[in-house]
Amino acid sequence: MKNSIPILCFVGRSNSGKTTLIERLIQALTESGYRIAAIKHAGHGFDLDTEGKDSWRHKRAGAQTVIVQSKTSLALFANTESSLPLTTIRDQYVSNVDLIIAEGWKSDHYQKIVVVLDHFGEIDILNKGLLAIVSRNPVETSVPVLHPDDISALTSLVRKHFPISK
Repeated sequence: MKNSIPILCFVGRSNSGKTTLIERLIQALTESGYRIAAIKHAGHGFDLDTEGKDSWRHKRAGAQTVIVQSKTSLALFANTESSLPLTTIRDQYVSNVDLIIAEGWKSDHYQKIVVVLDHFGEIDILNKGLLAIVSRNPVETSVPVLHPDDISALTSLVRKHFPISK
């Protein structure tokens, strides 16, 4: 069965406030009953494993995949030959949630909210799938423009486009 968990991407320049906005939205949505998965695209790479820890040692020894499990958490460190499509990540690693909130994937076909610092032109985005723009300044557009501090309006917009059945 195909994984049908919907995906909403937040895109914008570095330091535009995406992560803070997403954090506030996740909190508001979970308080209203949503189960959320968050996925971040790190364009410049990253390393989450801690040098000297067992998982780091196993990875350094050549393991392609290392999984660390505790009573309430699971972490996976795996080599990939290239960046995986968001749907592949969803289908292989995400379950039991109502919505995936992703940071990045601006060129992909997913529904998007653009977060801007100064003006809409600072990020190239096709209007296909554009749900809203988050900006401190007015923007001429056919989609809603929300202020970054208006989490209530953003939450309402997301709940309207991605309703859950309880």
